[in-house]
Amino acid sequence: MAIQRAQLSNNMQRTDDATPVEWRISDTPIDYQEALDVMEQRALDIANGKAAELVWLLEHPPLYTAGTSADATDLVQPDRFPVYKTGRGGQYTYHGPGQRVAYAMLDLKRRKPDVRVFVSTLERWTIDTLQSFGVTGERREDRVGVWVKRPARPAPAGEVAEDKIAAIGIRLKKWVSLHGISINVEPELEHFSGIVPCGVQNHGITSLVDLGLPVTMNDLDIELRKNFEDLFGPTKIVD
Repeated sequence: MAIQRAQLSNNMQRTDDATPVEWRISDTPIDYQEALDVMEQRALDIANGKAAELVWLLEHPPLYTAGTSADATDLVQPDRFPVYKTGRGGQYTYHGPGQRVAYAMLDLKRRKPDVRVFVSTLERWTIDTLQSFGVTGERREDRVGVWVKRPARPAPAGEVAEDKIAAIGIRLKKWVSLHGISINVEPELEHFSGIVPCGVQNHGITSLVDLGLPVTMNDLDIELRKNFEDLFGPTKIVD
């Protein structure tokens, strides 16, 4: 029987030393292509031993991205926002103001060269961060991302309605990761209607504010860093 992601170890500490991961926060929206260019160069420099690992927290202007498994029919409104093809795994997703994107450029050779363990640990990072605000996020083996149950919503008999609150998509180059996670703080949820998010049609999208929690981006950033360090090791803030 295949081991489920929830059963995997979530230890992604470095095996060689405790060099801090650089932690960068951008206060203004970053153009998507600019972010891709920065990630590509940084991943190359990390692989070549020329730069430290980096987690970059940011927001993007409204846009859609297509992962390597994207189905063109899931782009419902192709002319609504810019659409970017990207090398990360997954299907279509939305990025925009009010959503915290965390790009993680980490050297898995110095941690654990296991993609499933890495994805499981990103999920655990997200779930633990949400739990800091009293939100119970859950994995689903048949779909990506982190989900919350919405028992007050209508659902088929015997089921409980669920909404997606966070997305996960990665790419590896020479065992250095690119892309990462995104958590909905207070984005315009209607913007997700231009796509079938991650190819999942029977569930909705939510955010921390939509759940009734007055969480700010700074509140989330504090918890992201604390929970990241528990799983991946020390960080240091850089400009």
